[in-house]
Amino acid sequence: MTTLPDEDELLRTFLALETPPGFRAQLINGEIVLSPPPDGAHVTALSLINRELLRRSSTEVLVSGTKGLIVPGGRFVPDGTVCPEDWFRGKDPWADPAGLLMVFEVTSTDRHRNRGPKRRGYAAAGIPCYLLVDRGERKVILFTSPEGDDYTVHTQVAFGKPLDLPAPFSFTLDTGPLR
Repeated sequence: MTTLPDEDELLRTFLALETPPGFRAQLINGEIVLSPPPDGAHVTALSLINRELLRRSSTEVLVSGTKGLIVPGGRFVPDGTVCPEDWFRGKDPWADPAGLLMVFEVTSTDRHRNRGPKRRGYAAAGIPCYLLVDRGERKVILFTSPEGDDYTVHTQVAFGKPLDLPAPFSFTLDTGPLR
């Protein structure tokens, strides 16, 4: 009979992992998840969102694709973490997400994690906006107004349709290139 590790042991094991170059390790609802480097379409979507946020947001923001966040349900590394200019300074590798403006994800092979556990973890952490590029469903969804462990407002558009981003971004995202 195999005994499962307790939460502290699982966290110690997770934090001690040495992942292969390019891979990303996350702890999602008690499961250690290793993700391989993303494909070209995934990276293109991330880069286009980064560019638009940096160029068009009504306030100065920084965007990172490597920031570890401690959220209810685990330790997540979003595809994109959007924050005020000084937010990253002085943060540990795994940080409390208080003060973040938005996170975003582009779906890969396991879309379920982005649609369910990660969405709920981001909401429960109080992150105001979660942008999901769902390549499988060919749509972009903006989740806002976190309450409890979910977002109360969902705005969904098909690829190619414009998506209005709220303040502090205050611009319309062209979703066509995100395909």
